[in-house]
Amino acid sequence: MTASLFSSLAAHDVDVLDVEQVVIRDRLILGVALDLRGDPSSLRRSIGSTCSALSMEHEVVITEAGYHGQPSTEGRRGRKLHVIVLGHPLRPGAVADVAQRIADVGGNIESVTQLSVYPVASLDMIVANADEQQLRSALAIAAAETGLDIAVEQAGLARRAKRLVVLDVDSTLVQGEAIDELAALAGIGEQVAAITDSAMRGELDFAESLRARVELLAGLPISAVETVRDSLQLTPGARTLVKTLKRLGYVVGIVSGGFTLLTDRFVAELDLDFGAASTLEVADGVLTGRIVGKIVDREGKAEALRRFAAQYAVPLAQTVAIGDGANDIDMLRTAGLGIAFNAKAALRENAEVSVNTPFLDAVLYVLGISRSEIDAADEEQPDGLLTG
Repeated sequence: MTASLFSSLAAHDVDVLDVEQVVIRDRLILGVALDLRGDPSSLRRSIGSTCSALSMEHEVVITEAGYHGQPSTEGRRGRKLHVIVLGHPLRPGAVADVAQRIADVGGNIESVTQLSVYPVASLDMIVANADEQQLRSALAIAAAETGLDIAVEQAGLARRAKRLVVLDVDSTLVQGEAIDELAALAGIGEQVAAITDSAMRGELDFAESLRARVELLAGLPISAVETVRDSLQLTPGARTLVKTLKRLGYVVGIVSGGFTLLTDRFVAELDLDFGAASTLEVADGVLTGRIVGKIVDREGKAEALRRFAAQYAVPLAQTVAIGDGANDIDMLRTAGLGIAFNAKAALRENAEVSVNTPFLDAVLYVLGISRSEIDAADEEQPDGLLTG
């Protein structure tokens, strides 16, 4: 149909200024802006004849005022924004609320693209003419009222230039807090869990809280640590996230406030490019209750991100950090894009984007990667990894 329409246009003295085509299910919608020199009536007849032969509906609008699709000088100077909307499920009323709030701050939705239907539904809206901070504030209210996850990112090269992704481990890459599992085996679960919760909320200094928890683990046999390590479960979507990013050429790794005895498993299992975590001291097959070397705390996580970015020659503006707790705040602030995943309030308040679905691969949609692209990559490059 596209070839036939442009063949009919070729018989006239016209220049193509703009073309936009979209297929919604089985319905094709095609718009063409032309600079016409010659008889408009003849052009109308040609298009009418061609569309009739193709059983297509058509409309021809001729104006003497020029092409209205060209943005103004002011519009060209302004940055466009991506608004990514994720819902589980995505309800019409919630989308209406988002669209109205965009309009209320003077924004114009230029296009809407479906990124995914599963495991969450997501849309990518290109918004023009909106002040970024006003839009973020308005959509934060929409997210709170509708239960949607809504991310706002600047359009352009910067969004597509991300090249390094750092993930926290406990309650991000894996489900739950590993140190709580160790404590349960040691019979001190409630004591350690209370300290963990307080640290994640930002009520306690992380390094201090970690030393206190590790002291309580003194005497725990290394075999118990290995049992916990082997029992840890990846967050749903974690494998898909990692393998998709690596296929696209991203450098991917972990920076954890946990322990290498636990996290090294995932560096190997997921073929990660790097990993950083604290090291537990072991003597005669049991934990001593001490940490060897420097603790990877809140400041240490940010430093690790800077170190790995330098190692792989990736500018910080092209990095992404994903975490869930207060000890991830500095890391997310340091990264070019900080994403809070099912996070505590202290981190959500300091993150550019919050994702609250149970699926870690929803982060891919925030990066503008669609589900169809993910599935196509799986078909083209099967690697035996299970989607997890």
